[in-house]
Formats: sequence, C-alpha cells, structure tokens
Amino acid sequence: MDKLEALYPETPIPLDHKDPYTLLVAVLLSAQCTDVRVNQITPFLFEKADNPQDMVGLEVDEIREIIKPCGLSPRKSQAIHRLSEIILEEHGGQVPESFEALEALPGVGHKTASVVMSQAFGHPAFPVDTHIHRLMHRWTLSNGKNVVQTEKDAKRLFPKEKWNSLHLQIIFMGREYCPARGHDPNKCPICSVIGRKDLFS
Repeated sequence: MDKLEALYPETPIPLDHKDPYTLLVAVLLSAQCTDVRVNQITPFLFEKADNPQDMVGLEVDEIREIIKPCGLSPRKSQAIHRLSEIILEEHGGQVPESFEALEALPGVGHKTASVVMSQAFGHPAFPVDTHIHRLMHRWTLSNGKNVVQTEKDAKRLFPKEKWNSLHLQIIFMGREYCPARGHDPNKCPICSVIGRKDLFS
C-alpha cells in the first residue's frame, strides 16, 4: 500500500463529471468502454442534458445516437432515460445516497453503485473493475474466481479508510505498469517485489 501511495499520492477520478448525477451517467457509460472514450462523449451528452429533468426531455433514440461510440448504446440509452425518470419520481431529482436505491436503478449494478457511493458521496466502498480483479489475482491477494470474492478479499485485506483512494491507485497502477498484455514483471514496481511481506502492510 505504501508503494501505491508513493506512486499515486493524488487519486483524481478518471471520469469527468460535475456532480453525482453526471458521475452516475458516466460510470454507466463506461461499461465495456474506456474512460477516455467516455470522456470524449459525455461533453456532447451533458451539453444537452446534465440533469435528470433535461435527460427525460430527450428521446431515447437521441441519447443513443450521442452515446453510440461507447458501445451497448441501445441498452445504455434506455437505462439512462429510465433511471432519470426514477430519480425524478422517487428521489426528488437527486441521486440516491444508498447502495440499495442505486442498485435498484436500471443499468446500475453493484460496481457502478460502489463508484458513486465512494467517489460522489465519500462512503467507504471498493469498486472492483477488470483492472482490480486482474491485479488482485496477479498479486496473489485474491483467488480471482469472481469480482464478488475479489471485493470481499480487498475489504478484508485493506483498512476501510483507504478503500476509496486505494481502488483508484490500483487502477492507475494497472494501466501504467501492470497491463494485461505485454506485461514485464521486472519493470512493475509491485510485481518485481511481489514476494515481500511488507508490500501491502
């Protein structure tokens, strides 16, 4: 953990947003899409609608056309439109601040809810994306069977007050030093010393 803290003392949120609603939409769009691509698309979407009221004023097809480069646009556009309606109808126009309410929204799974709870509201959470799932297994910190188990292992291993920054630090590490392909363990600050017991102390 000290190694990650030294490499990434700052943990900016990779998805551009201005409030919980725009973060929620951006995270939903990031499913099977890179953060870079999402950040290229959201300015066009948020120019038309950056709040639930304006979003429900758009046609689903209009949303779909804007977000098409992110992939899965038919499903994502329907989810964005419907969750915006639910936020207005059931939550007074505000993104709900609970896992239960967030996960009840269309297109919002546990990982998306975890990102919003941690990064928008500051509640301890450990969202597990493909980078974290892969690296926890690579670093022998989890058996890697599924993301549910990886999240449990991460929460068991790391102090709660570090979860919100640590999950981002692991993502940054995976992108910069520990990619899925073409990985050189000797050049990775963690894989090169993976046997040390003090690595995550």
